[in-house]
Amino acid sequence: MVNLNNKIKLGQLKTMSQKMYSGIVKAVVDIDKNLMVVDAGLHSDQERELLEHGSKQEDLWGINLCPNLSVDELIEFDSMINIRPMQGNNSRGVDDPKIRQKIRNLVLKLIL
Repeated sequence: MVNLNNKIKLGQLKTMSQKMYSGIVKAVVDIDKNLMVVDAGLHSDQERELLEHGSKQEDLWGINLCPNLSVDELIEFDSMINIRPMQGNNSRGVDDPKIRQKIRNLVLKLIL
């Protein structure tokens, strides 16, 4: 598991994706602290790591990174940790377009 508040190279993500399912890298982002944790088997492990270091649940979103696809297809918004009816998110995706855009901006800022 790698905790990122600095940039990571796309090539590093490609290497990580070789050991994961279907060429993806699981990630959890903290849209308030502008952090991302990558390279773990479960989003819930990454979520726990961030919570233990002071992140708030409502700021954490699970995504999959697809480093072998185009920039437009890089982020897949799909994780069990995203199901939060109390926040109006009733799916594994990220239903709010503003939150999706924050996630997109953060990911693109952290990946070289």
